[in-house]
Amino acid sequence: MTTKIFSALFILFFSSTIFPQLKYSNLDDFNLENGAVIKNCFVAYRTFGTPNEDKSNVLLFPTWFAGTSEHLANYTGKGKMADSTKFFVIAVDALGDGVSSSPSNSKEQPGSLFPVFSVHDMVESQYRMLKKEFGYDSIYGIIGGSMGGMQVFDWITSYPSFIKKAVAYVGSPKLTFYDKLLWHTELKTIELGIMGNIPDSIACNAVSSLQTSHIRSIKYYNDKYSPEEFDNFIGSNYAAYKKLYNSYNWASQLKAMLMHDVYKKFKNGKQDAASVFKGNLFVIVGANDMMVNPSPAIEFAGLSGAKLLVLENDCGHLSPGCDLVKFESEINEFWSGGE
Repeated sequence: MTTKIFSALFILFFSSTIFPQLKYSNLDDFNLENGAVIKNCFVAYRTFGTPNEDKSNVLLFPTWFAGTSEHLANYTGKGKMADSTKFFVIAVDALGDGVSSSPSNSKEQPGSLFPVFSVHDMVESQYRMLKKEFGYDSIYGIIGGSMGGMQVFDWITSYPSFIKKAVAYVGSPKLTFYDKLLWHTELKTIELGIMGNIPDSIACNAVSSLQTSHIRSIKYYNDKYSPEEFDNFIGSNYAAYKKLYNSYNWASQLKAMLMHDVYKKFKNGKQDAASVFKGNLFVIVGANDMMVNPSPAIEFAGLSGAKLLVLENDCGHLSPGCDLVKFESEINEFWSGGE
């Protein structure tokens, strides 16, 4: 029983299916906003569906924290949030995910030598990839969840005329104090493991438990599991995370999220940031999200006049998966609605 429940818990983020071939866009030496350089930077991506003749059906789908374009394949297809029977979906790997340029795959800057990058740098690398590989001057839409949602907020405030429609789910334009506390604690746990030369296979035990403690609500865990199920749950949890975990990659993306703040480029003017995007925005949050607090996204939606959906279930950060029919139908209605 525990295994079945646990599998349901992780299906939104960690499952995989048949997926198209991975492609790479080489960006040469990539200048970061902090002045550092990723040497021989590359961005990985997969495409689903077919572009129409005037290329007006393109959707960009960036990855969440520790996720890859392989994981996004589960959410493309007929009737899904990125419907590849209607749209040409470009699932793009964010910097630091182990597929695009990352501490784990850089020949020139491996491990601790890899420079610190931001969420905005992820977006900038994707913009350059879209221009280089496809020649796009604009695309129809973008959709992203969690750290992918953070990228959506940065995209629409950095390149507001490039996108017509945007969906940000369980993401944020700026982290709250509690968000920072969680991600800072996870980062310091990882850094202590690196300093102590603790293998990833062992460090993952602590890091995965910390993340799992926040990915659902307290009520969800207490209602779904008995104390007697704890050991089996933790074992299954560790096995799932072990497939994804890399200390240097996770640390790099955690640092990016901790710096995330789309208001900085507007001198902290929230209304200015929320007003710059003239397209249509759909913001989706989980009311009980303990991993990415919903308040900043709700505020941004109010300031921008965006469509807002608040999922009131007990599933926390994974709330879209517990309301999947409503979640996907609302997104597909948004894609098909008037501009």
